[in-house]
Amino acid sequence: MKQQYGLVDCHCFYVSAERLFRPELLAKPVVALSNNDGCAVSRSDEAKALGVKMGQPHFQLRDLIERQGLICVSSNYALYQDLSNRVMQVLRREAPQIEPYSIDEAWLDLTGIPDRDLDAFGRHIQGAIYREVGIPVGVGISTTKTLAKLANWSSKKWKAKTGAVVDLCDPIKQEKLLRYADVSEVWGIGKRLTTQLQSIGINKAWDLSQLDPKTLRRQLNINVERTARELSGESCLSLTEDVEPKQMIACTRSFSERIEDFHGLRTAICTFVANASRKLREQRQYASCIQVFVRTSPFDTSGMQYGKSITVPLTCPTYDTRDLLTAASEGLRQIYIQGPRYAKAGVILSQFFDAGMFTDDLFAQPVRKNTEQLMGVLDRINMTHGRGSVRFGSEPAVAAWHMKQQLLSPQYTTRWSDVMRVNA
Repeated sequence: MKQQYGLVDCHCFYVSAERLFRPELLAKPVVALSNNDGCAVSRSDEAKALGVKMGQPHFQLRDLIERQGLICVSSNYALYQDLSNRVMQVLRREAPQIEPYSIDEAWLDLTGIPDRDLDAFGRHIQGAIYREVGIPVGVGISTTKTLAKLANWSSKKWKAKTGAVVDLCDPIKQEKLLRYADVSEVWGIGKRLTTQLQSIGINKAWDLSQLDPKTLRRQLNINVERTARELSGESCLSLTEDVEPKQMIACTRSFSERIEDFHGLRTAICTFVANASRKLREQRQYASCIQVFVRTSPFDTSGMQYGKSITVPLTCPTYDTRDLLTAASEGLRQIYIQGPRYAKAGVILSQFFDAGMFTDDLFAQPVRKNTEQLMGVLDRINMTHGRGSVRFGSEPAVAAWHMKQQLLSPQYTTRWSDVMRVNA
């Protein structure tokens, strides 16, 4: 049976999420900013028309804000994740199998749906998501994941003509689009690869699809070979709903205000440890190593430059936040020096084990009792009542170094105090 894939992509997702609760932003140039309000990470079509580039620093947008009415908002991650979960819930109901690809994208397995019905099915999904969640999406459909990604790109490029749904299963349509699309638009072909391919005369997606795959593997790598095969219609990438457990969990932040004292750094590190250990428990694994690092900003000329990291091995693999807090605090004591104005810090958990796949150290301190029950209760309370409802004493309720979000919208769907009120 012929494979058929779909890619559903939320249109300028962060901006669309903001517009859902702020209709005054509709048809206005809007940009969502990254951590600490640093740079543009989501742009409305109107903002793109003004020339706002992805990743453009906030300070460079001041003229557009003053003269063109550009509106900037801080990224509201709690709101975006909740709306993403709702989109995925609709897709799981409508499609036989899905594979979430990012917070605003998911692959669908459409194998078995008759070709004549694919366009209608794509529009049905598009309508269901908009009706139930309120987020506009584009849908690309084809016989391989790479072609579906390219179809999704064309659905956005010619949105008015296609209605943001493109069925690219027909070989004639495939060739037409491949001959039009630059090779840089192909999924997995970044700037460096684009330069390499252009140097050997490969400028369009069609050129790449026609090259001998074995030659591509020999001259470049197996990933480029696989991409070329997919462009020619040979399915090499399948869907999987089983997300591979991460082999490393990092939690790092740049501080909105510089930190100089040990206590301030320790509260930040403890907050990062709590977040990382929660993620570790979510994938039901134990860490046997934690790395702690601190560093100043390379652009800060007002003080001394300093950066240091330390790896702390654990006597026994654990997912208990208390054990990880103890190890991280000890590591921080060894690398902290007084004087620098610290701009960033973080923790990295690594060397994971599954339950029952390691042997306890007979000479180590006894393992804490009831760890599983205590951590389970902690996670359930925070999941039900909001993260930070129950925390360890070393975690601050409100941190002075907290991420700068001066333009943050309310958490409309995840915090009771932020639920919108409508007067009758």
